Amino acid sequence: MSIYEKLNEQQREAVFYTEGPLLVLAGAGSGKTRVLTHRIAYLIEEKGINPWNILAITFTNKAAGEMRERVDNIVGFGSESIWVSTFHSTCVRILRRHIDRLGYDTNFTIYDTDDQKTLMKDVCKYLKIDTKIYKERNLLAAISSAKNEMITPQEYRLQAEGDFHKQKIASVYEEYEKQLRANNALDFDDLLVKAVQLFQTQPDVLEYYQERFRYIMVDEYQDTNTVQFMLISILAAKYRNLCVVGDDDQSIYKFRGANIKNILNFEQVFEDAKVIKLEQNYRSTGNILNAANAVIRNNRGRKDKTLWTANGEGEKISFRQFDSAYDEAEYVVDDIREHVKQGECAYNDNAILYRTNAQSRMFEERFVTAGIPYKIVGGINFYARKEIKDLLAYLKTIDNGQDDLAVRRIINVPKRGIGLTSVNRVQEYAAAREIGFYDALRAVDLIPNIGRGASKMESFVALIEHFKAEAEQVRISELLEDIIEMTGYVEELKAEGDVEAEARMENIDELKNKIAAYEEACTQKGELPSLSDFLEEVALVADIDSLDENSDYVILMTLHSAKGLEFPHVYLTGMEDGIFPSYMTITSDDPEEVEEERRLCYVGITRAKQQLTLSCARRRMVRGETQYNKMSRFLKEIPMKLLSTGAVFEREDKEVKMQNTYRQAKQTFQTKAFSTKPVQQFKVSNGKGPGYDVGDRVRHMKFGEGLVTSITEGGRDYEVTVDFDTAGTKKMFAAFARLQKI
Repeated sequence: MSIYEKLNEQQREAVFYTEGPLLVLAGAGSGKTRVLTHRIAYLIEEKGINPWNILAITFTNKAAGEMRERVDNIVGFGSESIWVSTFHSTCVRILRRHIDRLGYDTNFTIYDTDDQKTLMKDVCKYLKIDTKIYKERNLLAAISSAKNEMITPQEYRLQAEGDFHKQKIASVYEEYEKQLRANNALDFDDLLVKAVQLFQTQPDVLEYYQERFRYIMVDEYQDTNTVQFMLISILAAKYRNLCVVGDDDQSIYKFRGANIKNILNFEQVFEDAKVIKLEQNYRSTGNILNAANAVIRNNRGRKDKTLWTANGEGEKISFRQFDSAYDEAEYVVDDIREHVKQGECAYNDNAILYRTNAQSRMFEERFVTAGIPYKIVGGINFYARKEIKDLLAYLKTIDNGQDDLAVRRIINVPKRGIGLTSVNRVQEYAAAREIGFYDALRAVDLIPNIGRGASKMESFVALIEHFKAEAEQVRISELLEDIIEMTGYVEELKAEGDVEAEARMENIDELKNKIAAYEEACTQKGELPSLSDFLEEVALVADIDSLDENSDYVILMTLHSAKGLEFPHVYLTGMEDGIFPSYMTITSDDPEEVEEERRLCYVGITRAKQQLTLSCARRRMVRGETQYNKMSRFLKEIPMKLLSTGAVFEREDKEVKMQNTYRQAKQTFQTKAFSTKPVQQFKVSNGKGPGYDVGDRVRHMKFGEGLVTSITEGGRDYEVTVDFDTAGTKKMFAAFARLQKI
């Protein structure tokens, strides 16, 4: 039996169509890698094409390695001559031979990210650029974006005409390129740009590689940017035997420069192109695919295709709406535990997907208290993230100045100009006198040879002492806000203005949520929130090292990280407008932004093989405040007949709900229970009312003055809606809001 007989009709068509441009629209789970490898095998075995004439481009070294291995297994002899590589490694091989034509030496250096940063520092210093206004990272991002669009420094300057900010960037770009050339160095973007320039200016070199690569195949074509498209187009221009494989519905890397138009406009660039759709899915059940089809159909910028499967309908998609994000996390963890207990699956059959890394915190805490192993893919455990460790180190220092590690961590965060030499001298002084690092800092004027660092250290100590005094007067949430404001921590992150900085700010917002939840839990139990108790709670749930490293673990990841993977059971969480799609997307005027988010939702749904659970919460803490979110618009696009809606997850025993993660963590880790401190809290007793009525003017400590528009009785508390003069309309619980009638 021929290896090609195992392919379906469309797959065979794609394998056998070897001459001329070909676009293979490969839906999720439709076997595109199989098509690519069999196509290479067909070219060699049946068409007699010399392996030397074949170029296959993938996006990662891992994918290139897997493709070569699969081709080896099919073809065997001769496959080592095929070029299977990434865009960048293809270009490096070409440039190593011919870059002297562009005035560079062939032994050029490739600058990695750190090298680029160092060079940019030198450029800014030379041009006297204020790096507080023009962050080095932002300048590099602007240059990278220009190179991805094949915009030279000269063109960039012309485009910047009349825009002072852009003209500044143009000057930096020119100098940056000048210094790269002087160092005989290329950055990663240059590898592609210079290869295109080489082909554009050296016809004989182009001719050689066009003859060499008569058959070109490109995987994940929807993720290509403009310069990658140009490279492929030039190489394929002579023989036009170009096969690109991709799925426009899975184009989710716009923020990295991916241009979806490359795949959408393929037939306009190559007018005689053949288009083959791979619509049979081998991964998922019918119900899961019908849901994915129903969602993605709402996008306008796409090529029409409908996934189907011979796998059968399968189970209905579980949809669960919860009262709070806490309930959502609890349900998901309990559901996984129950399935594993029943022997229906292993832990690693389950994946929890979310829109942002910050959302992992709630699940992590629940897994730790339940003693279930988990692993975060493409991210770091919540309490191990730099910004969280930094802010917790501030709180630890305020609570207990004896924690030397915490003090040393933050002494120069954000940067205060305190160098390592000064820190070491303080450390030596402390060790010699057998006192703590912070105590030595308080006596910094007694330390010999401390020099200019002394005044900066005195300012740091004064700041910590201010916070210590404040900690006795205000709530932990207010203390954290003051730390952030007075140190300028978030301001520094905002100034960076990149995707990573955004994610870090989201994590800080999640820490605020954690503190607000802790304070609320204390209020409900009639206890006084204390900084020491809070830090102890965090230490318990952050102690993930107590779990044995086991290969069988639940996987947690963002939707972006999940692309290309599959799992028997997927939990797609946080399906609310404002979370997914994100608030920024909803408020932007660009409809393409919402389409990008919808593609991300499609990617999430199609990761599931057998079971899919979609969940959302009515209220969720965002930036330490309770937010009431509508159900995600993507959920509403799924037909009801595909969904199994269980009862809304609410506990009958209200007291159980109030038992927070902290209590459970204590039980898990067998720590001694804290003694309760009964104090008068801001409680509302039903029947007496909150002390103000609809129509009254009230004052909130953060939002200022406003008008009470509604008061709803809900269980043990009142839900109050206030139309604030400056902060807009907010819903809040009376006990927690502490509104004062004016």
